[in-house]
Amino acid sequence: MAGLALLLLCFALGWSPRAQAGVANAPGANLEVSLVTYGPGDTYWERFGHDAIELRDVVSGEAVTFNYGVFDFDEKGFLLHFAAGRMHYLMDAATTEVDQKYYMDVGRSVTRQRLTFTPAQASDLRDFLLWNLQPENVRYDYDYYAQNCATRVRDALDKALGGVVKHQLENRPGGMTYRQQTARLMSQQAWLMLILDLGLGPYADQPLNAWQESFLPMVLQTEISHVTITDAQGNAHALVQDEQLLSPNRLDPPPAQAPDLRLPLALAGLIFGILLIAARRYAPMVYALLGSLYLVLAGFVGIALLVLWTLTTHHSAWANANLLLFNPLALLLIAAVWRTRRGAAVSRRIDLLIALQMLAALAAILLHLLPGVVQQNQPWILFALPCWLALTWSLRRAPFAHGTAR
Repeated sequence: MAGLALLLLCFALGWSPRAQAGVANAPGANLEVSLVTYGPGDTYWERFGHDAIELRDVVSGEAVTFNYGVFDFDEKGFLLHFAAGRMHYLMDAATTEVDQKYYMDVGRSVTRQRLTFTPAQASDLRDFLLWNLQPENVRYDYDYYAQNCATRVRDALDKALGGVVKHQLENRPGGMTYRQQTARLMSQQAWLMLILDLGLGPYADQPLNAWQESFLPMVLQTEISHVTITDAQGNAHALVQDEQLLSPNRLDPPPAQAPDLRLPLALAGLIFGILLIAARRYAPMVYALLGSLYLVLAGFVGIALLVLWTLTTHHSAWANANLLLFNPLALLLIAAVWRTRRGAAVSRRIDLLIALQMLAALAAILLHLLPGVVQQNQPWILFALPCWLALTWSLRRAPFAHGTAR
C-alpha cells in the first residue's frame, strides 16, 4: 500500500518514479515539517482562511504541501449533499511553489511555522499523508466547525506527535464562540453575516477551548505556538522552532472582534414598527404591503429553520430559538392584514394566532434566563419584538370610523 501511495503522489505532482529521492521516499531524518497558514481572502468562502502541512526534503530541496480544502462541484449530487449538510471534501497535494503562488498573487498572507519533529514522527506523518492521499481515503465528510481544512491538518499533526497538541490545547480556553468567529470573519459581507447569524442555533454559542477554536487556521497558527514537547532526555522545547512570514497580507483584514448586532437590529425593528403603525393610519395600502412583506419573510425564514433542524445534518442550526420569532404560522396572518386594511375586524382564529405568536416571543425572551448554553439571539429578539407588537396593535385595532380607512 505504501508503494501505491508513493506512485500516486508521484503522478499527482508530475514526478517521474525514476527521479531523484524526494519527499515521498526520503528518510525521516531528511524531512522538515511545517504548518503553512494562508490568511483570509476577499471571497466569502475564503474568509475563514486556509492552511496546509508542508514536508520538505532538506537534501533534495523538494517541498510538498498537503491540504484538505478541495471540493468537487462535479461530484454526483453535490448541491443536494451541500443543502443536506453531507458535503464531501478532498485532500490534495502540490509542490509548495505551485500551492503558494495563488495566495501570494491574490494578496493573501502566507506564514510558515517550522515544527520540531523527530525523524520517526516526520516519517509517520509522511506515511499517514500518503495513505490519506489514496483514492479510497482522500474524501472526508465536511463540517464547517468540526471537520474542515484546519481541523484535519491539526488532527494529522496531533496524531504524529502522539496526542500532545490536543492534550495541551484542550486545557487552554478559547477566545470566542463559533458564532462570534463567524460574524467577525463574515462582517465584510454583511448580508451573509446576518443570514448565518439568524440560522445558527445554540451549538454556535457553546464555550470553546483552544482545541475546538482551532477550526480556524489563524487560531491554529496562534495556539500551536504555545505547544511544548519533551525530548528523549526529558527537556521541554517549543513545538514551533521558528515562524516566517513568506508573503504579507495585502487585503483588508477582518476585525479583531465580532460586530455587536443588537443596536442595529433593534433600530431596524423599531423603525419598521413605527412605519407600520403610521401606515396603518395614513396609508392603508402601504401598511398592507409592509405587513405582508414582514409576514412572508418571517414565514419562509421559519420554514428554512425547520428544514435545517429536521431534514439536514447541519447540527449548528438545530434547535434554533429564532423559530419562536419567525415561523410558518406568520403566513396565516397575511390575509388578515389585507382585511384590516379596509377596516374589517379579525376573526377569533386570527386572535388565537396573534396570541400564540406573542407567547412564542415571550418564550424566546424567557429562554435567556435558563442555565447552561443559551442561544445568543438577542439581536433578533430586539428586531422581531417591535415588529410583532406593531402588527398585533394594527390587527387588533378597532375599525376606523371615517371612510378613508375603510
